[in-house]
Amino acid sequence: MPLDTLAPSQVSRRTLLRASALFAGGAALSGLPFGRAAFAHDVAENWPNVAALADKYVSGRKLANLFLTFGWGQEDHAHTVGGGTLALSKPAAVDENSLFRIYSMSKPITGMATMILIDEGKLGLDQPVHEILPAFRDMRVLVDPEGPLDETVPANQPITIRMLLTHTSGLGYQIISKGPLQKAFNEQGLIGGRVSRMPIPGVEPVTPAPGLAVWADRLAELPLMYQPATKWSYSASIDLLGRVIEVVSGMEFEAFLKKRIFEPCGMTSTFMQVPASEAHRLTDNYGIIGGTAFPIDPGPASVFLDPPEVAAGGGGLVSSPKDYDRFLRMLLGYGTLDGKFVMSENAVRVGTSDLIPASVDLKGSWLEGEGHGAGGRSKGSSFGWGGAAGTLGAVDFDLKLRSCLWTQYMPSEAFPIRDEFLAAMEKDLTAMRAMKKMAA
Repeated sequence: MPLDTLAPSQVSRRTLLRASALFAGGAALSGLPFGRAAFAHDVAENWPNVAALADKYVSGRKLANLFLTFGWGQEDHAHTVGGGTLALSKPAAVDENSLFRIYSMSKPITGMATMILIDEGKLGLDQPVHEILPAFRDMRVLVDPEGPLDETVPANQPITIRMLLTHTSGLGYQIISKGPLQKAFNEQGLIGGRVSRMPIPGVEPVTPAPGLAVWADRLAELPLMYQPATKWSYSASIDLLGRVIEVVSGMEFEAFLKKRIFEPCGMTSTFMQVPASEAHRLTDNYGIIGGTAFPIDPGPASVFLDPPEVAAGGGGLVSSPKDYDRFLRMLLGYGTLDGKFVMSENAVRVGTSDLIPASVDLKGSWLEGEGHGAGGRSKGSSFGWGGAAGTLGAVDFDLKLRSCLWTQYMPSEAFPIRDEFLAAMEKDLTAMRAMKKMAA
């Protein structure tokens, strides 16, 4: 079942990451204690409004879980708020080791894998993609993004690695493309992730392309939606970078991630395929219909227990709160974690900065007034992205804060959790500032 055809509304990222709101007041918070919960991790008493939000959804059985993590600097563990269970029908509680489908939170990981190769001189940030994947030479561009596939003009410049990292290549996507191009994506099996092994009413089944190499070749046969480096349009470009990484590194994509990111970061619970031995940690994923949650991918029978047909760098990973916090902590350490070198400081700084080409028109896009780095949104000192099943992760380098929201439901905008989270967080920060002022 293809990711993101479940419901187009899940892709509005304007409510996905708002760093200025999410991290507002963080400087004041950084001087406040978390009580003596450094080892217990649960800091709900410091975040009563955030905790109440989690309780509203979990105790009201709207969702099985709502679990939030907050980590400062290089603290070994993130502090937690909220909780819940692996499934509405199971008593097993979620914790930092539970497994969640992170979908597009895979993109920053793939982005940083790309930055490693750029830093090592094996790729160029502005290198044409056709130098690595010749099928992407002489691309065509649709006259009308929703029009016939045979009404095209030549691309006026090559697609580059920078454009792939920032969704400015002009490539389409199942989520975004409409009309004949979207139909072609489905017919060619150009999926960006998986949802369920079960049929979902109203969603047409799609047979995935047989492997990442074939996936990339088929993508090259389709016209672009826009001229390269002219528009910001969410795309399949991060998935394509998985194939670029394979060719340049000489390793299978997931093997590269394991060797260069997961193992040095100590991320032992991040997979494209969840091992059967770890299925007991996997959450259920829910579809929300009329405000009611229905299981669409139960953990014990999850499609993520099967090997993926396509290793999707844009939406194919399952991870745990502990693992993803370690990835964010590595970024916050500018490439070093627990004294181990993962990537260079320069690679992190460049990868988390705004890399959008100057020629790109952001007007009307999700990124208007903001920026995009290597697979994630970049604004000021913050970098991060969210996933189609409600997850969210970001770092703020100035505040030395790493933050994640964990839950499992689709579409992500079926509930206004992200906006409610930002509002609850600000209320708690306001209360903390008042307490600090009184204590001064």
